[in-house]
Amino acid sequence: MGIREQMERIYRDIPPESIPWNHPDPPELLAEAVQTGRIKPCRAVDLGCGTGNYAVWLARQGFDVTGIDISSEAVKLAADLSARQGVSCRFVVADLLGDLKEYHAAFDLAFDWELLHHVFPKDRPRYIRNVHSLLVPHGTYVSACFNDGDTAFGGVGKYRDTPLGTTLYFSSLEELKALYTPLFDVVELRTVQIPGRPNPHVANFAWLERK
Repeated sequence: MGIREQMERIYRDIPPESIPWNHPDPPELLAEAVQTGRIKPCRAVDLGCGTGNYAVWLARQGFDVTGIDISSEAVKLAADLSARQGVSCRFVVADLLGDLKEYHAAFDLAFDWELLHHVFPKDRPRYIRNVHSLLVPHGTYVSACFNDGDTAFGGVGKYRDTPLGTTLYFSSLEELKALYTPLFDVVELRTVQIPGRPNPHVANFAWLERK
C-alpha cells in the first residue's frame, strides 16, 4: 500500500483526535515565531496540512494560507474546519513529490511539521527541490521531523514501523544539513522536544532560507 492509500485510510477510518500527529494547537516554535514577529503575515503554504489545524491558525493570524496534502480525506476535513471557523484558506490535494509548477514561487513561507519522516531518503532531494520551487528567493522554510536519537517512539534504527501501518524514517542533523545546503542557507538546525502521544519526541528543527 502506497503512502496515498495509507493516508486515505487513516483519515477516513480513524477519528482525528486519535491520529498521533493531529494536534489542535500550533507547534510552540511556530506560534512563538509568529507572536514575536520573527514570521510576519505573508503568503504561506502548509505542506502535509492534514486536517488543517495549523493552516487555519495561521490564517487567523493574518496569513494568506494554502494547505497541501496527498489525502483527499484530510483535505475534506481541513476544508470543513476552516468553514466551521469562518476562516478563509485554500486546500489542495497534491503529491508533494509530483509536479507543483502551478505554485512556482507562490509563497514567502513553507512549513511542514512531522512530514519529512514520511519521505524516504531516495525521494528527499525531489521533495526539497519542490519546496525550493514553491518559495520566492530568500523565502523561509520551517520544518520538523523525528531525530534518529528519539527513544520515545519505540523501535531502533532509521526505519521504524508504526501501529498505524506506516513506516517512518528517523534522521540525523548531519544528513539533513547535507540535504538542505545545496538549495537553502541554514539559519537554524537543532534538536527539540515536541509533543507526542503518549510521550514527547526528539525532533530535528530546521529554519532555512531559500538561496
